Amino acid sequence: MRKSRAKKRPLLPDPKFNDQLVTRFINNLMYGGKKVTASNVFYDAIEIVAKRTSEDGLEVFKKGLANVTPQVEVRSRRVGGATFQIPSEIRPDKKIAMAMKWLIVYSRKRNEKSMAQKLAGEIVAASKEEGAAFKKKEDVHKMAEANKAFSHFRF
Repeated sequence: MRKSRAKKRPLLPDPKFNDQLVTRFINNLMYGGKKVTASNVFYDAIEIVAKRTSEDGLEVFKKGLANVTPQVEVRSRRVGGATFQIPSEIRPDKKIAMAMKWLIVYSRKRNEKSMAQKLAGEIVAASKEEGAAFKKKEDVHKMAEANKAFSHFRF
């Protein structure tokens, strides 16, 4: 690695909730630079979540995101011709990024009418510790647990 790492740019908090996490989520949700569309989808999803759960939509979203956030992951490492899956801790920034990506990917795969409804469904499911994104986190944790014997190869 010759060049220095890129600096983290400061994120402006979103105008409605005044939260940087929401801005980050909207940026991940965005397709083709259409930020207004992505933010409308997110705000609609939060309203749907608030109606379904009769709680604060943003709190349910944060709880769901926390439930989907992984703690460990497996990384491939070649040791003497064999490839091992080695469990390793994830840095905090990447944890949140992975959780957001999973929420978005699995909400896109849901069978509901609009993207806002799909996203709302996945957020509600994640807050109840169910749904595809939560299952993905569980699978990652199970893989890390199964490969715990190789953790001494950590790099």
